[in-house]
Amino acid sequence: MAAILIVEDEERIASFVAKGLRAEGHQPTVVGDGRQALDEAMTGLYDLVILDIGLPGLDGFEVLDQLRSQGSRVPVIVLTARDSVTDTVTALEGGADDYMPKPFRFAELLARVRLRLRQPEQAASARPEHLVVGDVLLDLRTRQAEISGRVVELSAREFALAEIFTLNPGQVLSREQLLDHVWGYDFDPGSNVVDVYVGYLRKKFGADTISTVRGMGYRFNAR
Repeated sequence: MAAILIVEDEERIASFVAKGLRAEGHQPTVVGDGRQALDEAMTGLYDLVILDIGLPGLDGFEVLDQLRSQGSRVPVIVLTARDSVTDTVTALEGGADDYMPKPFRFAELLARVRLRLRQPEQAASARPEHLVVGDVLLDLRTRQAEISGRVVELSAREFALAEIFTLNPGQVLSREQLLDHVWGYDFDPGSNVVDVYVGYLRKKFGADTISTVRGMGYRFNAR
């Protein structure tokens, strides 16, 4: 199963691609805005990005350029109605791994997704085996956590929350971002479950490990 970010502002197309990927056992996340797409892609939680070009906020070319300039090597498949040679060359030279024009056959898109996910170097760069922030270590293979060398027992939800925090140390993450990544879009956005689980992590990692940024969200601090 791969975590795949679908960046598409046409709801019908986004829903079609997400449904198909989900049926193949993958875990798709959909965003429709370029700036949000960049923030999501830079979390390091995704194995692959399917990127439209015509987006509000930042267009796909800008998202791709900033991803690569900030060091992200996550595989990117550009999926767009722009099919000119100039646009194709711009995308590929800008760091895209593949380019598909719309309209498209889902079977072909799926074949390209499988191809990119099989590339071991890119998969390894997108998902490291260990995450270390200060005295907190997460082993992504065994799903085990340590603090100062001491093993800490975490539930699956606690580990997923710790993972997104340690992938983004020092960065403020909103409750909505945390809710989407750990519990999914179907969870009640008015729930206080994020705050409850942040409390659980504070008890296990230390109260000063996670700071509350009033009106914005939470920040994970290296100790």
